[in-house]
Amino acid sequence: MLSDSTADKVQQPGRDTIVLSMRGKKGSHRLLLCGSVGSAGAYITRFPYENPASPPMFCMLLRKHLSGARLVSVSQPMGERILRFDFDTKDELGLREPGALILELIGRSTNIILLNKEGMILDCLRRVDFEKNSARQVMPGLYYRYPSPGDRLNILTEDKGALIELMASAPPAAADREKWILSRFSGLSPLIVRELLKRGGDGENGLVSAFEALLDSLEAGEARPYALKRDGEITDFSFMRITSFDGISEEQEGFSSLLDDFYTKRASQDEFRRRTSSLRKTVKNAYERTERKLSARRSELAATTGREEKKKLAELITANLWQVKGKCSSIKVSDYYEEGCPELEIPLDPLKTPQQNAAKYYKEYNKLKNAEKYLGGLIESNERDLSYLAAVLDELDRADSDAVISDIKDELAKTGFLKKSASGGRKEKPRSFAPFKYTSPDGTEILVGRSNVQNDNLSFVLARRNDIWLHVQKIHGSHVIIRCGDEGASDETIMYAASLAAKHSQADKGSKVPGDYTKVRNLKKPSGALPGMVIYTEYKTVIVTAIKD
Repeated sequence: MLSDSTADKVQQPGRDTIVLSMRGKKGSHRLLLCGSVGSAGAYITRFPYENPASPPMFCMLLRKHLSGARLVSVSQPMGERILRFDFDTKDELGLREPGALILELIGRSTNIILLNKEGMILDCLRRVDFEKNSARQVMPGLYYRYPSPGDRLNILTEDKGALIELMASAPPAAADREKWILSRFSGLSPLIVRELLKRGGDGENGLVSAFEALLDSLEAGEARPYALKRDGEITDFSFMRITSFDGISEEQEGFSSLLDDFYTKRASQDEFRRRTSSLRKTVKNAYERTERKLSARRSELAATTGREEKKKLAELITANLWQVKGKCSSIKVSDYYEEGCPELEIPLDPLKTPQQNAAKYYKEYNKLKNAEKYLGGLIESNERDLSYLAAVLDELDRADSDAVISDIKDELAKTGFLKKSASGGRKEKPRSFAPFKYTSPDGTEILVGRSNVQNDNLSFVLARRNDIWLHVQKIHGSHVIIRCGDEGASDETIMYAASLAAKHSQADKGSKVPGDYTKVRNLKKPSGALPGMVIYTEYKTVIVTAIKD
């Protein structure tokens, strides 16, 4: 597809990402090279990328040498995790000369390296000096050397007979085989090794037969792109069907489109999480601070349980004032509060009069009594705040747009958990995001809130009195409204809406999730309640499984 094409444009949209716009006889394509640890790869992308305001120096160097350069060949040296792109480039005088761009996909050592015609490093994404790696340096001005392949046999380059012979010597114990195979062969990932072990079964020659079949398949060029999906999301990919995976192994149209979808979505999610990490940290800190306060106040409340004992001692002293002779440190009285009136010794302060000692115990009693009332209110407030902040953290986990985040920020500012912006001018913010809209199997419209403020708006503004309201039971999640009005909703629609409520909640991966539903007219918003919080008493419950995309 890219052979004999020309690099029209060089971009570095991210710190670890290079995009080469290639134009050739087979059309124009964007070649993406990613040197990010954990997401390294090379594939054709269909998504456009924007340049940063100031291109990095490495990007400027690539533009100087690769703009207008013709791609001569793409190779995989030694069958290792290395891609070599050989170009017909330009030298300092604009004359044509060979050059190369190397993509090393080697774990934490992942790198993108630009070479001149002599194989000298012009520059690289990550410079590796002697302190970082005493065995192999990657620095401008040094000649490039391929990483040492080690003593493992490469399944793509070694003799087939030697590979099979080595596999035949695998340890018999199933628990030891995966680690042993990974230490003896290169070109096999843990995912593929587990698949070989499953296909091989427990038979004596099963593993060897499965391995030989894999080598034959690779030799025949039968590698196909497979997406591994769990709950509708692509979690991994492979060049062969995976049967050892606890999800779905689904063949795709092409490797590039598979990698493009997988990494682009993951990069988008990572970028969104990065942008919201500060807000998430603020909310989490507030949650943990409230949790500590609640724990301390519950401990203080537990200490007030002895207040009645203080009152009893005060009354016993008052009833026995005549027994106190001069200054003494205690008094023995009959405890008429207990059956049989047992003798009780009460500690006294010898520097105080009997009346003052009684007053001291009364004072301690009243202090504990007042503390109980005061702490009860604080604990109730802390519990309410804790529940609300947990709901906001759940919202942040499910947020999918800047508009939703902006709404959450406004909500936190109004409730006092986030400082209001000190900027004088009115700042334009992304707004007007709509609730999720679904249609039930019988055609009924269903709305799902995307933030606490929107939940309130759905339940108390948009919904009609006889619409049906749903929510997962006793955990945080979105408000769901079935727009049925006086006509009511079918059992099928109620079950579908309850599955949506489970999907948009902390139970989004669960089964047997209880969901409550009731008429909107049965909802109440307590005075002063935080956003998203409602109470209801008349309701029914269904058990559902969270719906999948």
